[in-house]
Amino acid sequence: MKFAYKARTKEGELQIGNVDASNRDGALGILLGHGLFILTLEPVAEERWFDRVLSFFRRVKASDMMIFTRQFATLLASQVPLSDSLANLYRQTQHATLKEIIAEISNDVDAGFSLSQALDRHVSTFSEFYVNMVKSAEVTGRLSEVLNFLADYLEKQTALVAKVKNALIYPALVIGLFIVVVIIMVSVVLPQITPIFAEANIELPFFTQILLSVGTFIANWWWGIGILFGIFLLVLIDYSQTKEGKVVFDEISLRLPVMGPLFQKLYVARFSESTRMLIKGGLTIPQAIEISSHTIGNAVYRDRLHEASDKIRKGELLSRTLETMSEFPPLVSQLIAVGESTGRLEQLLEKVTDFYSREVDDMVNNLVTLIQPILMIVIGVMVALLFASILLPLYNLSRAF
Repeated sequence: MKFAYKARTKEGELQIGNVDASNRDGALGILLGHGLFILTLEPVAEERWFDRVLSFFRRVKASDMMIFTRQFATLLASQVPLSDSLANLYRQTQHATLKEIIAEISNDVDAGFSLSQALDRHVSTFSEFYVNMVKSAEVTGRLSEVLNFLADYLEKQTALVAKVKNALIYPALVIGLFIVVVIIMVSVVLPQITPIFAEANIELPFFTQILLSVGTFIANWWWGIGILFGIFLLVLIDYSQTKEGKVVFDEISLRLPVMGPLFQKLYVARFSESTRMLIKGGLTIPQAIEISSHTIGNAVYRDRLHEASDKIRKGELLSRTLETMSEFPPLVSQLIAVGESTGRLEQLLEKVTDFYSREVDDMVNNLVTLIQPILMIVIGVMVALLFASILLPLYNLSRAF
């Protein structure tokens, strides 16, 4: 079970969060073991399947987060007080979910929480990386600078993901339209001319018979297909929001023939960028690796980096740890090894980020260039088969008269 707690440390600092335990006494024991003085401890209600589906549609996009962070940084840099900045952001924000979250953050700040603590209560929107960067900024007094960096970081990540998505939109659209045309042909056009062939005793080609069977099935059971497809879509979305589902889908994405290497380079670039900034913000390497594992967006990399963080705490070098992991190309561990030996780890991580960001750009550009001729060939073959299944029977019919 998961329990939400509010507690104070020995220094009197307010701390809030969640803890996993089998029961309330177990959760209490864990928190007391960390030297916390418990104020409240309540069980968190289990998330229902339709809540997970709704959260998928109500999630805050990275582009909205980037705009929010940029505006927040600008307001603070203009010497606008924190509470007034949040009030202004609430009025300016159009996204309903983000607007609600800003209102809750504003209330928490007014109630005495620090900004990082208020953000930490919305883990589905603000990543651990985001919260920890804000926490370090509160200590150093550089909140507006860090928020500007976070806005730049989110902008880079949004641009990278957008490039990958844009490369896939065109082929998905073309294939989708072709499928619609095929469905119309086999469910509407072919059944209309089938009786003519039956009367003339024309034997239909095997491929035409298959298309006719499929078309008849779709014409008779379209409503059942629609219901089953809707149920399948809801189950798929629900499963993708569970821990197991995220791991399965993330593993599949890394094994895809062309997209797998692209995603790998994208995740490596994210890892090096976030780790570099966390180390620059004053965190230790194990802490930076642990937090970075939650910002990459892939469960496989999260688990592997969690293992790496544990090994580094035991005295192993980061380069040696990554060298044993197939998810990281050899160049990453080699550059990091140079950084560790020369004391310039931040600079070498920046080089890793630049290199793999360029690799992602090049792969996306090449993908866009290659997709059109490949699509033309594939669609051409499919169209040829479709028309052959219609024209061959018509040719046989013309010969019969």
